[in-house]
Amino acid sequence: MDGYGQYFKALRESKGATLREVERQTDVSNAYLSQLESGKVKQPSPNTLYRLAKFYQVSYEMLMEKVGYPVSKSNALPKDQSISSAAKNKLGEISNEEEVELLQYLKFIRNRKS
Repeated sequence: MDGYGQYFKALRESKGATLREVERQTDVSNAYLSQLESGKVKQPSPNTLYRLAKFYQVSYEMLMEKVGYPVSKSNALPKDQSISSAAKNKLGEISNEEEVELLQYLKFIRNRKS
């Protein structure tokens, strides 16, 4: 994956949320979120990542690692909530590109049910 913007967009879309909805829930401006998703933000702050991790229900450590912050494996949560970690036991290792595609497929399934 070229950067992590696609991943953040896929997370948001898999929740069926708009940028404005994420803004309301996280106090992160929709303009900043848009720049994050387009890859214009090079190093989001840990505070921003923490807010987004709570909203997207993924581990903070996983988001920190995705954007390039060093994360000690001993400090990682015992049960990582990323799709790749949850599915790893059944599917094997999942690449970043595959994780984005899984999130996009989840969005498709959720939209189909609506």
